[in-house]
Amino acid sequence: MEKIIRAAVERGASDLHIKAGDVFRARINGKLVPLTKQRLTPDQTRAIALKLVGSDENRLKLDVLRDFDCSWGMPGVGRFRVNILRQRSSIMIVMRVIPFTVPSLESLGLPPQLGRIAESDRGLVVVAGMSGAGKSSTTAALVQHINTTQQRHIVTVENPIEFLHRDLMSSVTQREVGVDTDTYASGLHAALRQDPDVVLIGELADADTVATAVKAAEGGLLVITSVPTPDVTTTVQRLMTMLPPEEREVGRQRLAEALRAIVAQQLLPTRESEGKVAAVELLEVNGSVRAVLRDETRLGELKNLMGAGADLGMQTFEQHVSQLLDGGHINVETARAATLPLAAYAWPSDG
Repeated sequence: MEKIIRAAVERGASDLHIKAGDVFRARINGKLVPLTKQRLTPDQTRAIALKLVGSDENRLKLDVLRDFDCSWGMPGVGRFRVNILRQRSSIMIVMRVIPFTVPSLESLGLPPQLGRIAESDRGLVVVAGMSGAGKSSTTAALVQHINTTQQRHIVTVENPIEFLHRDLMSSVTQREVGVDTDTYASGLHAALRQDPDVVLIGELADADTVATAVKAAEGGLLVITSVPTPDVTTTVQRLMTMLPPEEREVGRQRLAEALRAIVAQQLLPTRESEGKVAAVELLEVNGSVRAVLRDETRLGELKNLMGAGADLGMQTFEQHVSQLLDGGHINVETARAATLPLAAYAWPSDG
């Protein structure tokens, strides 16, 4: 198994699929390709799962687990975010490759203004994107920027811990849900008593976590988190609908004050289809944005504010996709697909 995993990582795999009755498969350059010819038996798949599950307690419960998340490391190769699931009454494993090296904002090709946002004293910074959009890498890069430039205490609450951060200029305390703390909400509540300057929450998973994150930002902390939403406007709507109906009006006002920035991203195949590049939509909160956030009937104005806010560091997906196309990073077909249904945009030919 370890030889196969090593070979997959060397070929640039982003994910590994291990399933009873199937061959090893890996996602390489966006395509799910077979790595072996021999199909795995249920017993072989179960044995691999036992190797990946971290604790003796969870190994004993493997046969009754339905969905289980953990992390696993392979010396000299990398770390992996592991999801063990049941399908057709047998075990399947999906492993996401996490490099040992923590990425920088520059290495991910992210807008340089994110560094300035990461250096903020307080506020809520939300990284948005659908599954596979690179949210974990971006939040890790934000933490890495703080860790290399600021003297702060950073507390993370993750499920599971993915990138391992060394203590550099900052002190980094990493806690894993289910291992070091029970839930995101309880871990976040506890973090507020641990003298933090920065708190990273892996995902805003429920109303309690949203409310506590806003409270922490109001209290003078920088809170970095992620939401599985496709763009900035949808992210604002999602945050509001996660609050109880009777609290939404007050919650909207508090969110408008606490929010520092929203960065929404999607990964696009490069022109040669040998990698991915991030297309980013960025909203920084200023007086004009705050006024829109306070009024739910005006959320449609956020796109215009981002489009007109280039001098403030803001940008829309369409603007960044256009820049990526002009820079030769992506082709016209990719640009069109990424910005549908924006048919009004006059894309140039791919000459």
